[in-house]
Amino acid sequence: MLVTLLAFAFSVAGTRLFLELTGYPQLGGGEIHIAHVLWGGLFLFVAALMLLVYANRWVYTLAALLAGLGVGLFIDEVGKFITSSNDYFHPSAAPIVYAFFLLMVLAFLIFRRPPVITPREALYYILQDMEEVVDHDLSAEERERMLVELLKVRSSGAEPELVRLAQALEDFIQQAKVSESPDRQPVVERMRRRITQWEAKWLPERRFRAVISGWFFALGVWALFFPISVLRFIRTPEELQRLISDLVADRLVRNPSGLNWFEWRVGLEGAVGLIFLLTALMLALGKDRRGIPVALAGLMLNLTVINLLVFYFDQFSAIAIASLQFLLLIGVLRFRARFPVRVTSARVVDEEPPESS
Repeated sequence: MLVTLLAFAFSVAGTRLFLELTGYPQLGGGEIHIAHVLWGGLFLFVAALMLLVYANRWVYTLAALLAGLGVGLFIDEVGKFITSSNDYFHPSAAPIVYAFFLLMVLAFLIFRRPPVITPREALYYILQDMEEVVDHDLSAEERERMLVELLKVRSSGAEPELVRLAQALEDFIQQAKVSESPDRQPVVERMRRRITQWEAKWLPERRFRAVISGWFFALGVWALFFPISVLRFIRTPEELQRLISDLVADRLVRNPSGLNWFEWRVGLEGAVGLIFLLTALMLALGKDRRGIPVALAGLMLNLTVINLLVFYFDQFSAIAIASLQFLLLIGVLRFRARFPVRVTSARVVDEEPPESS
């Protein structure tokens, strides 16, 4: 799901950037125009076929990559399918794409949680892992893990036939030959280990805190820039009329409710800018117990509500700043995980981070 999510984001951003740099070329001639939604459908079809034809594990990763690219190419043309004029540049297209991305993020966060599985489901996972035995690629760690899971099944009070199957599998695995070659870690695990080693070396608590605080300060100044510029621009009725005329000419405001959405954007961006500046100050002073919740609340408000308005008025040029906000959210969560705070009756004390293995 993570591969699909990243491929989707890359597909939409890459497509818009490519079209902007190349002047929106068209593949075809005359009445024929091969839109990139067709390539998206092709990628989705190939991804589905690969999952039906092949049983190897690498197929899951490749199919996830093709599915993410395919759905990105498909939904990038949503403006054509929500308007009677097939308007690719309709202002509503960017918020719809961004909202769909947020739903994918929510699904990823829900399904990445370790599920509570039944003994029958545990046996499904164990039988999947039996391919290591069949391929003579069973490591000592894998065998030990499978034996532990089988013991849990046998002691869980499951149905007698499941207990007998677990016992038979346990007897078979105990006699299986263990591979002498070291078990190669998955790519994601190797990347996670390298990132952990890098941040332990280059991002101690003080430096990490300075980076997060500086990032919040920069985003706060950026968030305040637009509301302040709008307020400075409409000091007279003539300037206000000119601003509204520009919004109407760009088809961003088509009715009174559209003007209300613009006002909400100005107000909310100014509010979140002040929140970011306050967060930067609290984190810089070490007030993590209050600063971290405020930071997460401000980022979630920005990512889920304000960015929908920003994408409507600024379209896909807002991708860069939204990406920085997502990275900052990951940074705050990582900072909280590495340097938690312990609440005592007297004060809040930073805990020592656990040593990495």
